[in-house]
Amino acid sequence: MNARLNVLGSPTTAKILKHLTAAGQAVSATGLSTTTQELVKIRASQINGCGFCTDMHTKEAEAAGETPLRLTLIAVWREATVFSDAERAALELTEQGTRIADAAGGVPDEVWARAAEHYDEDQLIALVSLISLINAFNRLNVIVQQPAGDYKVGQFG
Repeated sequence: MNARLNVLGSPTTAKILKHLTAAGQAVSATGLSTTTQELVKIRASQINGCGFCTDMHTKEAEAAGETPLRLTLIAVWREATVFSDAERAALELTEQGTRIADAAGGVPDEVWARAAEHYDEDQLIALVSLISLINAFNRLNVIVQQPAGDYKVGQFG
């Protein structure tokens, strides 16, 4: 599989990604745990069918100490016993925020309330921003059919 465009070698893409990456760095600096951030990125990427981002964030999570069992069970987190209540709330918010068009009225209040039980206002802002950012990255990669499998840990940061 070849990408439709060489986004990784494009000066135009570099300018755009610089800003998206800077926003991602701002989220990373909020104190939201790296584990939660990677779970969110992986789950949104799975939902959106973004192989490139799923590859990247699975490898980054593993390098940060995430276990193969937890990585395998992200897609079925509701049935898995390996995630904390806070992680489950973040994954649920991720799913609802990623599938926003499927829910008339957006993210349900009860989903928001469960997230707010575990995260303070700054962390909620970080979660919402992260969900938005990974969805933007997913869409870029899915539209251009960026292939997955060759990502090396730390390649983009």
